[in-house]
Amino acid sequence: MFGDAPDYAARMPSSEQPRRFAVLIDADNISAKVIEGLLAEVANYGTAMVRRIYGDWTLPALKSWKEMLLEHAIQPIQQFRYTTGKNATDSALIIDAMDLLYEGKLDGFCLVSSDSDFTRLASRIREEGLMVIGFGERKTPRAFVTACDRFVHTNILRGAADPDDGDDADDGDDKRGGKRNTLPIDDKMVNLLRWAVEASEDEEGWAELGAVGAKLMSQQPDFDARSYGFAKLSRLVEATEAFEIERVTSKNGRVDFLLRELPKKRSRRGGRR
Repeated sequence: MFGDAPDYAARMPSSEQPRRFAVLIDADNISAKVIEGLLAEVANYGTAMVRRIYGDWTLPALKSWKEMLLEHAIQPIQQFRYTTGKNATDSALIIDAMDLLYEGKLDGFCLVSSDSDFTRLASRIREEGLMVIGFGERKTPRAFVTACDRFVHTNILRGAADPDDGDDADDGDDKRGGKRNTLPIDDKMVNLLRWAVEASEDEEGWAELGAVGAKLMSQQPDFDARSYGFAKLSRLVEATEAFEIERVTSKNGRVDFLLRELPKKRSRRGGRR
């Protein structure tokens, strides 16, 4: 999530009607503890008009979901396992998704699973011009991630922290110290930022943070500052120490962030004689 960056294309436009989404959850592949944060994330993009969760509710493994269903008005869809080793839940979700797609009442789908079986479904929905937001664990196969317009790793959502993390799990600031499951700020990530800035820059080399965020999303749907331990993209950019940042206040009081790559330091040749 880009936090203080200007709105980008995937976000819900403030001047238009909220986008209408179907949230379809594969209960076999997602933990119940992420649902509150997940629905809050969906609200950033539009309204969850349809909320359905699929699984075999006769199994004890799904017991943790039952209380959440009532609290968040999620409709459980029963799907028995007809054969051991075959996932009938996936088929039921896909059939429902196609029915909803052809009804033509929605603007997008939120597919909640870490299963690559939904890769073709995501691609098919996008072919119809609808937005697809995926939610899954970091182990989600890359094919499913890139088939979505936006992909959110569930470990960064509110409520997903390990209870053993203590106070750090609920720390809302941008300090990275001691936090678990955060990705490193490595050369690969910095180079991706450099590419996005270069693709968005003006003649003087400045790029708007919101445009940079949109470029990042087009290249890597699951890019998110929160994965690196920062609430906002601007904080992550600052932490790389590879970019110059300017804050520009417009007449209406909105603060825009501009950034450009810092000149690379030249190494001295030879030593002192």
